[in-house]
Amino acid sequence: MRVILAPMEGVLDHRMRQLLSELNPYDLCVTEFVRVVSQPVSDKVFYRLAPELKRGGKTRNGTPVRVQLLGQDPDWLAHNAARAIELGSPGVDINFGCPAKTVNRSKGGAVLLKEPELIYRIVQAMRQAVPSDQVLSAKIRLGWDCHSRTMEIAQAIESAGANELAIHARTKADGYRAEAIKWAAIAPVAQALSIPVIANGEITDFAAGQRCQQASGCTDLMLGRGALSVPNLAAVVKNDVAPLSWSAIQGVLTEYVALEVSGDKERYFPNRIKQWFGFLRQAYPEADALFGPLRRLKRSEEIIALLEAA
Repeated sequence: MRVILAPMEGVLDHRMRQLLSELNPYDLCVTEFVRVVSQPVSDKVFYRLAPELKRGGKTRNGTPVRVQLLGQDPDWLAHNAARAIELGSPGVDINFGCPAKTVNRSKGGAVLLKEPELIYRIVQAMRQAVPSDQVLSAKIRLGWDCHSRTMEIAQAIESAGANELAIHARTKADGYRAEAIKWAAIAPVAQALSIPVIANGEITDFAAGQRCQQASGCTDLMLGRGALSVPNLAAVVKNDVAPLSWSAIQGVLTEYVALEVSGDKERYFPNRIKQWFGFLRQAYPEADALFGPLRRLKRSEEIIALLEAA
């Protein structure tokens, strides 16, 4: 069983990957997407979104970090996939699942699920550019507004040469509604494909991980929002250990604050910590109690004082 930390644009950056990979036995992390348009992506952009490339494509504790690309032009995606490998990424991932309106309007992410032939051409071009000993993976949702074409999309990805496929068990139209999760819709794909299929979506504890594996037929799981609600969720899902206590979470928060305020994006800290508390409050009543006063604060020093007092 592998457990993979999902890409979450604007949320799971390199600091959060470092923090969570040191708390958990993750087998792989996938970066926020690197947007590809009709030109080469600069090395500066690759290093900004995946500074782990300067460490051999691994987090500080040695967890592999794979670069994810997003775009719609097969040739430019292929060009930039090759460059990601050259810079040290252990494989390359392609995003066909992002539901964000701004991404979909520019013909990236989940909107491509409407065009399996274009998906095929993208994966094929990337496969030709990525060395055969490197993994080319893809991430999709079940479809745009239904899952009638899931198999067609998945088989296009496999036949084009991808080595792995992660499936978020909701359509784009489903958004993130818990009741819309359809793990069982992954099962026919997992059975039909010869490449590993990874199940993703609504895995929040050990029992949910077990149910997802049984319903989807997948051994490997990918964790996204749940990994932020329960910071040691990979350990919970993989080893059936207890979630961290709130006391332990406070220690993790102290480390996170130190990482954020000492970095080059300190000005974003107030928004980032509020964003994380929005996830933590789903699992910890103590975080929920702090969320009210926290969201009214705007300056880093005020927020740090609140956390220290708590």
